Amino acid sequence: MHDIRLAVLDMAGTTVADDGLVEQAFEQAAAGQGVAPGGAEHERMLAHVRATMGESKITVFRHLFGDEGRAQAANRAFEAAYHDLVDSGRCRPLPGAAETVDKLRGAGIKVALTTGFSRATQDRILAALGWQDLADLTLCPADAGRGRPYPDMVLTALLRTGTDAVQQVAVVGDTGYDMLTGRHAGAAVVAGVLTGAHREDRLRAGGATHLLPSIAELPALLFEGER
Repeated sequence: MHDIRLAVLDMAGTTVADDGLVEQAFEQAAAGQGVAPGGAEHERMLAHVRATMGESKITVFRHLFGDEGRAQAANRAFEAAYHDLVDSGRCRPLPGAAETVDKLRGAGIKVALTTGFSRATQDRILAALGWQDLADLTLCPADAGRGRPYPDMVLTALLRTGTDAVQQVAVVGDTGYDMLTGRHAGAAVVAGVLTGAHREDRLRAGGATHLLPSIAELPALLFEGER
């Protein structure tokens, strides 16, 4: 169907099960800044966290707290809480994720795994899953310049893998921010999966060219035809 040479795949919610870990880690980070569960301020912040799933986490905390010092403190607390959850065995791959990457690479398609988390958190997840060598490349916002919805991680993946054109790129994710990133990068395929944070309407609003039940359906889309 498409002459795809690079697939840029999101992690949490797309290839890795979230299972509410982001919200749990946020609870601890917010509590450290004096925002207790149950109050109006907490609910407002939690709504923003849900709406901006996929965005760089430090960017989210800068918006929530306004002050750089508080944002950095909240981000550190978030990362520590998330690492504890990962280390406790709460991190697992979504069904068919590793197999999908293997199929794509076997067909000559480069694969980049991307995240809105920091490099330390991304590496923690990769180690927990044994995925250090699964993909051709892994990227976080700090590796590229800016996180989603900017195109930086997709374009960095294109450059680092030697992909010739944005028309040879597929971007896959579970959030509206993933879709915006793919659109901003000019990717030929911008596929939303229904296993994560955002539903069909939000993915379509973000610019999804295709919707898939899960990442396991991606090879069929790329190799066999339209969905």
